[in-house]
Amino acid sequence: MTDERIAPLGQLGIGDSGVIAHLDVSVAACAGLDLSELERRLLESGFVEGASLRVVHEGPIGRDPMAVEVDDARVALRRCEAGAVMVRIRSRAAARDGGGKGQLAVCSCAS
Repeated sequence: MTDERIAPLGQLGIGDSGVIAHLDVSVAACAGLDLSELERRLLESGFVEGASLRVVHEGPIGRDPMAVEVDDARVALRRCEAGAVMVRIRSRAAARDGGGKGQLAVCSCAS
């Protein structure tokens, strides 16, 4: 049995990496954005099953927006949008600082 963990991209922090397992737009509750539109935007931005990704930046307020390297592209998105991207975690960044940055937390915009 493998010890693979799947988590929403919105819960990952800087330096965390993995592979996209699937999209689940039903868990993303981004105000004013139709779920089919969200799925279309994510797919067009390269968030496809099997793509490698790594979190490279977090915004200064509420860790939002975040920047993610998806294969050879860098994409910025809100955490509520990132909550629809299910990631098979490959590696977690080393010890986090105590200031709350990079710690796992439930996306406040997910239902």
